[in-house]
Amino acid sequence: MVSLPSSLGSISKMRKVVLFFLLFAHLFPGDAAAQTGAAAEVRGSMTAKGGFRNEDEIRDKFNNWRTDADARAWLETMGFAAGSILGVSAEKPHGDKADVIVNVRTNKGESKQGISIKLVSSPTGFNQVDKRWLRQYAAMWGMPAIVVKALRLFSGEERPVGRSRRPDRMFLNEFDKDTQAQVVGFFEANRSAIIADLIEGDGENKAEWFMVAMKWQNKTQWILRPVSEAIGFFGGGNVEITRSGNLRIGRITMQRKGGDGGRETAKMLQFKLNPALLFEAK
Repeated sequence: MVSLPSSLGSISKMRKVVLFFLLFAHLFPGDAAAQTGAAAEVRGSMTAKGGFRNEDEIRDKFNNWRTDADARAWLETMGFAAGSILGVSAEKPHGDKADVIVNVRTNKGESKQGISIKLVSSPTGFNQVDKRWLRQYAAMWGMPAIVVKALRLFSGEERPVGRSRRPDRMFLNEFDKDTQAQVVGFFEANRSAIIADLIEGDGENKAEWFMVAMKWQNKTQWILRPVSEAIGFFGGGNVEITRSGNLRIGRITMQRKGGDGGRETAKMLQFKLNPALLFEAK
């Protein structure tokens, strides 16, 4: 009899908790599960329920963050707890490293976050991160004349000097040892700036975040990391000439674009990486 009032009080409190949970679930379906899952995941990585077709869909998910568990998990990874967010708007810029720009409004103000997005369908596929004419890279990075000359031969802007495996271009391992050393030395000495340009970009819509979404064997996984971590991961490792005659900078490969039915654009340089490797980053 003495414990009866306490028991009734406990039941009353429990009813309030249940009612609160039901109301919360009605207003924000799936939010409780998303918050628990996001907290359990390590460093912004999670398995999603469905695949992502393109960057437009990811933009739309951010815009529907109140009812989208993936978007709320992304925002939390970016440092925005759901309870602190007043509004979110996302858009797609053009011609910038950031594929989606997310504007987050909290009671502390507004924050603009650029996200570079890589959608992949295989753990072994490669994705182009940058492609330009050699003259553009030469101006951006202040290439010395001997490196520019070598890369003109490599890209096919100049015809081969001496013997080559191809009549229209040369490979880096076909140059004399001194020229090879000059090319490797330049990219090694300027590695930090080069990798930042390739992955982060600059200007108003540079990328602050690097997202990989992979749909493989009916399973979709995503990982979202600060761009500085992506730069460190993909740029880490040796700078070397590969057996096929291309240049490898850490986990990034520089090669002649090729293809394009033999048009001039085949002579552009491109940089490629395997985005799925980021899932293995420590």
